[in-house]
Amino acid sequence: MMLEELTTPTTADLPIREIADHIRLGSGFADDGSEDAVLEVFIRSSLAAVEARIGKALITRNFSWTLTRWFETDGQALPISPVRAITSVTITKADGSSNVLDPESYRLQSDMQRSKLLAAGSALPSIPTGGQAEVVFEAGFGTWALVPADLKQAVMLLATSYYENRAGEGQVNGLPFAVSALLEKYRPARLGGAR
Repeated sequence: MMLEELTTPTTADLPIREIADHIRLGSGFADDGSEDAVLEVFIRSSLAAVEARIGKALITRNFSWTLTRWFETDGQALPISPVRAITSVTITKADGSSNVLDPESYRLQSDMQRSKLLAAGSALPSIPTGGQAEVVFEAGFGTWALVPADLKQAVMLLATSYYENRAGEGQVNGLPFAVSALLEKYRPARLGGAR
């Protein structure tokens, strides 16, 4: 299985001014914006860390997920939520020939914890031996403005921590406690080995 991000948030999509204000960087000086490139790196790193911890995309973008077998034939849980739309499902055979499935043969069950690709009939089309399925989908809460406030705060706190400790001194393993506390309710429940 491989999850690939097909699109990334643009610089304009990121809350660079918000984080600068949060960190209380000076403004009104000739060098305003001189830290923007550094802040962008820390925001992207914070987004990635938060998303990895909770299994959710914050800012909406496109993903491709490739797998060699369905874990359940009637529906397949997708690796990241919230999924807004499934763009395409393609089955590729071992010889490289592929077939884009008719959108009428599947549907999306959108869920905040675990969105699923469901069969419209009794089962998803089988993936041939040596073949693969590629699911292309759009996931995320929307723009930065639509991300829940507690998740935005977690990203801001983590980006601030990265900025303040950019020399690597005083770093500890894991996330700061305040960030972990904000993320706890969003972490997916893993019961019974469900995928």
